[in-house]
Amino acid sequence: MVHHAVLIENRAEAKQYLEEIGVSSPGIAYMVDKAVFRCIKLKHISHRAANILKQEMLAKGGEAAVTRDAAGGEKGFGDVLLLGTLKHYTLLLEKLKQQPFGLRTVAAEIENILQTMEAPLSDLALAQGKNLALGSKTVIMGILNITPDSFSDGGRFLEPDKAYARASTMQAEGADIIDIGGASSRPDSIMVSEAEELARVIPLVKKLVDAGMLVSVDTFRAEVARQSLENGAHLINDIGSLQMDSELLDVLIKWQAPVVLMHNRLQLRRHEPYVNLIDDIAAELAQSAGQAEEAGLGPGKIILDPGLGFGKSPAQNRLIIKRLGDFKSLGWPLLIGASRKSFIGKTLGLEVEERLEGSLAVMAAAIMNGADIVRVHDVQESCRMARMLDAIRSEHG
Repeated sequence: MVHHAVLIENRAEAKQYLEEIGVSSPGIAYMVDKAVFRCIKLKHISHRAANILKQEMLAKGGEAAVTRDAAGGEKGFGDVLLLGTLKHYTLLLEKLKQQPFGLRTVAAEIENILQTMEAPLSDLALAQGKNLALGSKTVIMGILNITPDSFSDGGRFLEPDKAYARASTMQAEGADIIDIGGASSRPDSIMVSEAEELARVIPLVKKLVDAGMLVSVDTFRAEVARQSLENGAHLINDIGSLQMDSELLDVLIKWQAPVVLMHNRLQLRRHEPYVNLIDDIAAELAQSAGQAEEAGLGPGKIILDPGLGFGKSPAQNRLIIKRLGDFKSLGWPLLIGASRKSFIGKTLGLEVEERLEGSLAVMAAAIMNGADIVRVHDVQESCRMARMLDAIRSEHG
């Protein structure tokens, strides 16, 4: 007989394991929350509140790590790492809701994080009354660059007929949505004028929409987004995370169009170092998403992209993929665009045309760590990989 550890991610898996060993229904109800362990990091908590958190979590049977200064009773702020089962958190939250020093707000935030990590994704309501299924399978976004200077396929699909043929091929290979880019954002590229971007993008948007395809437009410009949506586009993919054109958000709100918010320090915060890579990216994405929702962009209209390759080293890009699950508790779907990027080439010592296997490896890790949408050049290979991974993730027994 071989004994072994089991890794339980959520209540559904806990219930499955308990059923397998023949636990009674009342026993399952009693124990299921004890079988799921969560670590939650709280940022900038007053030392006074941190000490209460630690005392209360210890009293419930869990643990809370606080800074040395907090433990010494000094004034100030610091981070707290809570360690406990769902049962511990249930007991903790009941107590925190009665506490001062901002702990009622902290309790609400912890509760939201825990609920988000268990809740299934709902479908994404696109512009034009269309829907994109999320959660049941990984969504494949096919990249269609109609530019002369994109890092991987610049110039290949600049002609309208070639662009349409490529979109049709990607759709046949399994792409759920086609992402049209009319302005290259590769490092050191010169940004094309708005007029040129419109001239490239709008005719193709019309043609693909008329052919019944779901269309995303990769732009940070409000006017390009506006005309794209007027001509039937369903989604805007913003590399600027609403920070590169102040009028873009108004356009999105008017159309209630979903948007991909990509983390990007290249334009506005190029020389600002990261204090903590994952924490900083999460905070900046959450700030942009909160800005959009507070301004009137409806619920379920935001997708987050941690921005692989944009002002990040190869090691940082790899860490983002490894720690992608940290972003899931923010509550928005995640998109990963790693296809053929330079960090893959630098890791493996390969040129752009040799990066298929590396791209698929990163995509596989991203999907297993929580990516909902993958943005890819090689649609057929990526679709097959995603379908296999989806089958593995959904397997029970």
